[in-house]
Amino acid sequence: MQIGIIAAIHRYPVKSMMGEELNAARIETKGLLGDRVFALADPATGKIASAKNPSKWPALFSYRAAFTEPFANGVFPPARITFPDGSSVLTEDEDIEAKISASLGKPVKFLAGTRGTGTLEEYWPDIDGLARRDVVTEEAMPAETFFDCAAVHFVTTATLDSLRGFYSGGRFESRRFRPNFVIETPQGVKGFPENDDWNEKILAIGSEVKLKITGPCGRCVMTTLPQGDLPKDIGILKSAAQHNQARVGAYASVLQAGNIRRGDPVRIESA
Repeated sequence: MQIGIIAAIHRYPVKSMMGEELNAARIETKGLLGDRVFALADPATGKIASAKNPSKWPALFSYRAAFTEPFANGVFPPARITFPDGSSVLTEDEDIEAKISASLGKPVKFLAGTRGTGTLEEYWPDIDGLARRDVVTEEAMPAETFFDCAAVHFVTTATLDSLRGFYSGGRFESRRFRPNFVIETPQGVKGFPENDDWNEKILAIGSEVKLKITGPCGRCVMTTLPQGDLPKDIGILKSAAQHNQARVGAYASVLQAGNIRRGDPVRIESA
C-alpha cells in the first residue's frame, strides 16, 4: 500500500551540527551513507558533544557540515565545516581541532569513525509528560555509531500538520527534528501515522530500500533550540508532549540497502 513519497532527504556529516539536503542518497545497513560519521568530544570526559545539553554545547547548531563532493566507490570525501563567522575547515585538515576549539571557545577532540560505545549528556526540560524533568542524564549511544538511538529516523508531513493544528504559533518544520527523510503523506491522512499505524511494519522506498520501523522517536530539548531563522520555542516540545507523548517521527533499522531519491514512492508492507 503506497502511503506517500519521499519529500526531503537530509544528511548530517557531523553530529549535532547542521547538515545538507540531498536529492538522492544511499542507505546502507548502518544508515544513510555519510550520516553522522564525525563528532566532537570533550577531551576531559570523553563524552560526545551534543546539542542535547545546550548549557554545555550552546552553539553547535550555528555550525554546518557538508561533504565537498559526491562519494566514489564508498570512499568519503572531506566534509567542510562552516563556522558561524563564515570561515571553514575541512575534516582532513591537520589543525581541525585547534580551529574548532578556538571557534567554540573550549577545547574539543575531533572524531572520525566510531569505535566502541560513546556516551552523551542530555538535558530534560521541566515539561509535563517527559520521562525526566529538569535534570541532566548520561545516555549511551548504539555501539560503533554517533547516533542517539537508531540507524535511520524519519517523520511524516501528517505528524507535522497535526502538531501545527494543536499549536498554531509554532513552526513545526521538519528541520527542527533532524530526520534522515520526510515522507509526504496524502491530504486527509491525520494524526501520527508512523507511531499509530505503521509501527513494526516494513517501509519500502522506491525499488530497493526496505526498512523495519522499530518504534516512535521520543523528542528532547534539541527541538526547541534556535537554528537559522527558526526561533527558540519551548512550545514545540510542550505540544508534542501534551498531544503525542513527546514523540515526533519514528526510528527504523535497515533490512535491505539501496538508493533513495526525492519523489520515490513509499509503501507499507506487513512484517
